[in-house]
Amino acid sequence: MGPPGSGKGTQAVHIASTKGVKSISSGDLFRENLSMNTDLGKLAKSFMDKGEYVPDKVTIDMVMGWIDNPEHSAGFVLDGFPRTLAQAEALEERLADKGGVDRVIFFNVPEGVLVSRLSSRFICRSCHTPYNDISSPPLSEGKCDLCHGELYQRDDDQADVVRNRLSVYMRETEPVVDHFRQMGKLFEIDASQKIEDVRGLLEKAIR
Repeated sequence: MGPPGSGKGTQAVHIASTKGVKSISSGDLFRENLSMNTDLGKLAKSFMDKGEYVPDKVTIDMVMGWIDNPEHSAGFVLDGFPRTLAQAEALEERLADKGGVDRVIFFNVPEGVLVSRLSSRFICRSCHTPYNDISSPPLSEGKCDLCHGELYQRDDDQADVVRNRLSVYMRETEPVVDHFRQMGKLFEIDASQKIEDVRGLLEKAIR
């Protein structure tokens, strides 16, 4: 778990590969179900098309469908999920016969660092390669290293929008963090450090 820009997606993929398991985010699952036109995907789309929030039960069913796949019987990493207290409680209930969630890693980063990270992100219009003016800038300003396409900034990566996104995230997820902390499953790490240093803290928490 962690706010936008905390690096949890990058680290989830890394820790999953070191443990020989798969990682998944709820966003990946939504895209997968929508592209495959599954019953759950169509149900989710019916809410999204009306501009409504996809109910927690639909999201949980997608996640559990993925978890119950025999390919993931050795374990798995959930990236950024659960995001609400209702999702957390439902997930624990559905995983009760598997021993529940082993541990939750919370990536804690000061708001100022997150705003700087997110408002420095740019994406290639042609091949969608991501760049960051701070951590991974392009060789030529405004141009993609791979295809020389134009780089642009998403509307939701502008500083004022970023602050609002972070406010919404913390309001939604603070009860989830407290939930897992009370269960003794939460490990909090300082994710404002370099990727390599965060990786070391993460591996220590997993051990």
